[in-house]
Amino acid sequence: MRDLSYFRIDADGAFHGNDPARGPWSPDHCHAGPVTGLVARAAEAAAGPAKMLTRLTIDVLRPVPLGGLRINTDVQRDSRTLTTTRIEVVAEDGTICAIATTMHLVRKELSDVPTAQVQSPRFEDAEQGEPILIAGIHDKPMFGNFTEMAFPKGQSRDPGPKTVWARVPKLVEGEEQSPIQSICALADCGNGLSMNEVPKQIGFMNTDLTLQIHREPESDWLASDSVSHWHDTGVGMSHATLYDTKGPVGVALQTLVLHPIKT
Repeated sequence: MRDLSYFRIDADGAFHGNDPARGPWSPDHCHAGPVTGLVARAAEAAAGPAKMLTRLTIDVLRPVPLGGLRINTDVQRDSRTLTTTRIEVVAEDGTICAIATTMHLVRKELSDVPTAQVQSPRFEDAEQGEPILIAGIHDKPMFGNFTEMAFPKGQSRDPGPKTVWARVPKLVEGEEQSPIQSICALADCGNGLSMNEVPKQIGFMNTDLTLQIHREPESDWLASDSVSHWHDTGVGMSHATLYDTKGPVGVALQTLVLHPIKT
């Protein structure tokens, strides 16, 4: 199942989503995680390999069509130390679906740099199991059906905060994705992994994602330790700490809009 990539590219440069890119809320729209990967791909190409992507913020203005989209990139600042970009995700009809900004910092070679020692989940202690991101409001194959998952031994899969290991498909057919592109899909899963109720009465769509990276991932299995806060105002937030098999790599924040699901 993971052999199928999120997107394919047409000869004219448009991206078209395959089944793994489909989101849970509509059979015709993308999950925001793979779309965030396309944003990271464009930003990294613009900034160049000498700099590392350290922050990506994407505002999802409207649903992103599965049937075709383009990425427009504008470098806002480019100095020896940093590069910033502004990126638009545009539907084939010209509608702007999402706007993103990124920060990239120059890579350095320093030695003997102290850092905080924190307890991290161990992949060796996890057990593979059936994915939990397969509850949608349609019956088409989608994102969760193509995501491998593993869980800490003894952890409940019921709604609520949890830690989940995941391995996701490639971003674009025929391409190797960068380490940060590979974590974008999982970064946008915090609201789904830590949902406080299965989506039968309440939906919890995120309107944005901020991904902050302090170290590039080094493994294909990646973990999210996430929690969601829901409120009767209709507003929520998901917070996830992200890991590779060596330790923490970053955090992901999502603003959530809670809405009744029509039956």
